Amino acid sequence: MEHSLAITGFYTGILALLHITLSFKVIGLRRRFQVGLGDGENKDLRKAIRVHGNFIEYVPMAMLLFAIFEVNQGSPMLLHAIGGALVTCRFLHAIGVSKTAGTSWQRFVGVLGTFLAILILAVINIANIFL
Repeated sequence: MEHSLAITGFYTGILALLHITLSFKVIGLRRRFQVGLGDGENKDLRKAIRVHGNFIEYVPMAMLLFAIFEVNQGSPMLLHAIGGALVTCRFLHAIGVSKTAGTSWQRFVGVLGTFLAILILAVINIANIFL
């Protein structure tokens, strides 16, 4: 039986564009402040590195779980709901951390939404073995 990963491909594509944008932000700041490694004690570069790092720490696991759910014939409606929420939350997180190193509603919602997406997908994928 053939399984498509079209929905995963769609959301991974959007997130890949965000990843490239975050990468270019770090590269641009590195060039501007002439910092090859680390953050050069520059708070703007430090924030950009953390936004990019946080993205890399969480999005791959979310998309792996997402793809597994889709291959196992998960509900397309649920996939779009989780995918849309994840994309929105990653954008919000990037905006929130870029604004301030402290707390912001964007950062809070971004982190909470990302964790919820991973948690929901993890539970569904674990439960799939019993269904």
